[in-house]
Amino acid sequence: MTQITSALIQELRTKTGAGMMKCKEALLETNGDMEAAVDWLRKKGLAAASKKAGRIAAEGLVGLLTDGSNGALVEVNAETDFVARNDQFQGYVKNVTALALSHKKDLESLSDLPYGHGTNRTVSEELTNMIAVIGENMALRRLGTMGVSPGVVVGYMHSAIQEGLGKLGVMVALESSGSKAELETLGKQIAMHIAATNPQSVSVEELDPALLDRERDIITDQARQSGKPEEFIGKMVEGRLRKFYEESVLLEQTFVIDGESKIKDVIKKAEAKMGTSIKIDGFLRFALGEGIEKKEDNFVEEVASLSR
Repeated sequence: MTQITSALIQELRTKTGAGMMKCKEALLETNGDMEAAVDWLRKKGLAAASKKAGRIAAEGLVGLLTDGSNGALVEVNAETDFVARNDQFQGYVKNVTALALSHKKDLESLSDLPYGHGTNRTVSEELTNMIAVIGENMALRRLGTMGVSPGVVVGYMHSAIQEGLGKLGVMVALESSGSKAELETLGKQIAMHIAATNPQSVSVEELDPALLDRERDIITDQARQSGKPEEFIGKMVEGRLRKFYEESVLLEQTFVIDGESKIKDVIKKAEAKMGTSIKIDGFLRFALGEGIEKKEDNFVEEVASLSR
């Protein structure tokens, strides 16, 4: 059996916001399985939504670049925010984002491309050189590219420190033969909405089946615990799934800019105005450090350990 340590309990508490004793109980019930423990707490109504779980910030920058019908997002991590303000680091992120846009490679292939800018190094070798010069560990973590024709790819960088650089970048691709200027305005608004709401998919049909099965299981368990007769459980589950869709699916979400229209209705209105169809072909959202767990030093324990 997995040892239920105080560190494991604290990690679960950080992920869910549940009390320490309930976190310990959840870990005991699930033999120390962190994801199962999160689900156990959610079924008891004691945990925050899973989309908030495990999002511990890391430092660095997100780079964003679009050229009208194509776009690229890149995340480069560093140990401290100090490095993110370094001109050399910022230049590296911008240059790598431009390479990602022009070459449309995967991360491994991008790392092997010539970096250019007066050097004979590759992208990965330039990063290694920068680590040696700046004296801090760094990583080219991920990239994503999009393209659409006809239509536009529109980007939005929240709280940008300069054009195309920040900590939360979004791209959205709109497939349409409509006016590019009008599509770009619409795309910018939808990208801002995505930055705020973090949807899981464009449509219900595109939701990850594993995510949907997991959510349905949790909702069903919660419904049964309500004590309602079994014949009402199905309706309760479907009602709560609709709410889940409204929270997690872009087309079903309420547009944050007007606070009342569904995104799918915003698209329909734009279609009527432009006289042509508009399809959200996809989106990408990179929030700096999402999913990265940084070691949090306990200064009191560290000092105490030195005296043992």
